[in-house]
Amino acid sequence: MNDTLPLGVVAEEHIDRFKAIVGEQYVFVDTESMQHYGHDETEHLLYLPEVVIKPRTATEISDILVICNEHRIAVTPRGAGTGLSGGALPHLGGVLLSMERMNTILFIDERNMQVTTEPGVITEVLQNAVKEKGLFYPPDPSSRGSCFIGGNIAENSGGPKAVKYGVVKDYVLNLEVVLPTGEIIWTGANVLKNSTGYNLTQLMVGSEGTLGIVTKIVLKLIPLPKYDLLMLAPFQSLEKAGEAVNAIFRAGITPSAMELVEIDALKIVSAMMDSVAVPVTDDIEAHLIVEVDGNNMEVLMQEMEAVAEILQQYEAGEVFFADDAQQKAELWKLRRRTAEAVKIKGYTIEEDTVVPRAELPVLIRRVKALGEQYAFHAVFYGHAGDGNLHIRIKKEGISNSFENEEMNIILRELFTIVKELGGTISGEHGVGLVQKGFMDIAFDDANLQIMRAIKKAFDPNNILNAGKIFDLE
Repeated sequence: MNDTLPLGVVAEEHIDRFKAIVGEQYVFVDTESMQHYGHDETEHLLYLPEVVIKPRTATEISDILVICNEHRIAVTPRGAGTGLSGGALPHLGGVLLSMERMNTILFIDERNMQVTTEPGVITEVLQNAVKEKGLFYPPDPSSRGSCFIGGNIAENSGGPKAVKYGVVKDYVLNLEVVLPTGEIIWTGANVLKNSTGYNLTQLMVGSEGTLGIVTKIVLKLIPLPKYDLLMLAPFQSLEKAGEAVNAIFRAGITPSAMELVEIDALKIVSAMMDSVAVPVTDDIEAHLIVEVDGNNMEVLMQEMEAVAEILQQYEAGEVFFADDAQQKAELWKLRRRTAEAVKIKGYTIEEDTVVPRAELPVLIRRVKALGEQYAFHAVFYGHAGDGNLHIRIKKEGISNSFENEEMNIILRELFTIVKELGGTISGEHGVGLVQKGFMDIAFDDANLQIMRAIKKAFDPNNILNAGKIFDLE
């Protein structure tokens, strides 16, 4: 069985039943809604659902899924629509299930340093809420001001602070999940250690909405660091920048962020924002943004001085220290808006590769050579500290990679390079729809068969986000 087999059509009787469950005002079949919920931030792809439903409770979702499972109606769960791999695209039509009304932070447990939240809460809103209590939820994707925490769970999101603090999976303790067949379960317990049976919690994290719909989330928190310091260093050589990154870690310093922005990407975002915060000159190949944080300012100052000395050993240019919160915010704004800026400039195809961090310069050089071979241009930016590089591609006449034969040839070569360097095809954006055709590069057939068996155990009728990550056989 695969996602091309016929699924059930949403009939009027189904829509009437959906309205009875959630209320008529939360079921949409108008053209405007179909257009809005038919895309996310993946390339320029658009697939229209047959109906959009906005539930408020796990019980409502359960009732909806019971109907859909009985009639084999495709269901696509959706968070804020900020995804970059097509995970929220309703490419099979059916029901688009928007989680936007499930947007309440339920309980901040200061005593145990935990927060219980619904999936439709914006990530930055949650971070700010716990910050007021002196607590810290570190995962901080670039879209944190708009993405939902539920979507972060689905993709196992990371962000700049992953280099020190880890990614979403490192903070999820327990999940309430509605299974495709309608059962409501908790995956674990609200504890820091759990060796009781299979780890269903971690199985759900990063499963891209293919195994169940998360309706409540219990997250671990940590104390909020009191201070942070930020510096920017230009490099005339990508290789030297990469060598400097490793040297910092070998010196025993773990930055809270270590970001690389290649010069072509920096030129684009600086022009869009009309910013002169970062010097852009033709002799520079890349900039490193380095941040440290902690509770002892004297120690942090010593770390930054040590980092600056290391950077000079690897031929960095003049190091710029952000003096105040405004300068820090300006630098981070440039970094976080890079994806938006380059997409506007026509770099619509984004790959989310990850390699051992020492291999980043090699990866960039080889992708640039690939660009010369196949007449495309690429810009690069990403998390140098953990080897997660975002590659944005622009090729004349091609705006989407999905189902484009020419671009798929290029991407297969690109991902083969990544694999040869010891990496894999996605670090934090997921496989979704647009990368699923390359899963054979990342995994042997035995791995994929195990994944398919897990999917079938959770979703025997293959209704939930079917055709994402892989097709069933």
